[in-house]
Amino acid sequence: MLLQGKTAVVTGGPGGLGRAITSAFLREGANVVLTDVSEAALDRARDELQSEGTVVTVAGDVSSASDVTAAAAAAVERFGTLDVWVNNAGFTRDATMRKMTEEQFDDVIRVHLKGTWLGTREAAAIMRGQTGGGSIINMSSISGKVGMIGQSNYSAAKAGIVGLTKAAAKEVGFAGVRVNAVQPGIIDTPMTAALSEKVMNAKLAEVAMGRFGAPAEVAEVVLFLASPMSSYITGTVLEVTGGRHI
Repeated sequence: MLLQGKTAVVTGGPGGLGRAITSAFLREGANVVLTDVSEAALDRARDELQSEGTVVTVAGDVSSASDVTAAAAAAVERFGTLDVWVNNAGFTRDATMRKMTEEQFDDVIRVHLKGTWLGTREAAAIMRGQTGGGSIINMSSISGKVGMIGQSNYSAAKAGIVGLTKAAAKEVGFAGVRVNAVQPGIIDTPMTAALSEKVMNAKLAEVAMGRFGAPAEVAEVVLFLASPMSSYITGTVLEVTGGRHI
């Protein structure tokens, strides 16, 4: 049980990747606090996951400092510790720069980049004061490595998360707090299912392994970074892409 007795917060928990990460954590003995802006989605996730372990839900916006603080406080008050924080919440507002509005740009930067900064700041403040430190995992994207047409907002945010991860790792490493990032490629989630068949086939042609990834395959990498198996790893970016853009 890699996370036995540990407490984890997963933002965007009800989504495809969030659910898979939560299931992996529960399987390995963790208590999990899920956050999301949708109370209905949180209720469904809690009902579906309760047979797997202890799940607490806290509705909130990751771009709100007070909501992020509330999620962290719920973890500490309920379980007495905060050992793992996964900044997973996000969405896309794709459009070419010619068509993208300022609102579409700002919304994506606000949730992905600011939300990750707020979560990292909150979690690190708690973890650095407790014995054993903790692990923070930030969900970037391969779009943050190569840039994607129609995703100047998303690619910028995901690239920014890489810089944030490395800077934060240097700031809090002395206290035993590790900060790492994961860059998924094309993963079979509701977000990617919305793509057209033409776009899906074009993306598939870029993948060396010839298939899309499963949420569980990303979750296992996040579990590795959350667990003692990665005790001497910080400031890294792990690509989970099946060989896309290598």
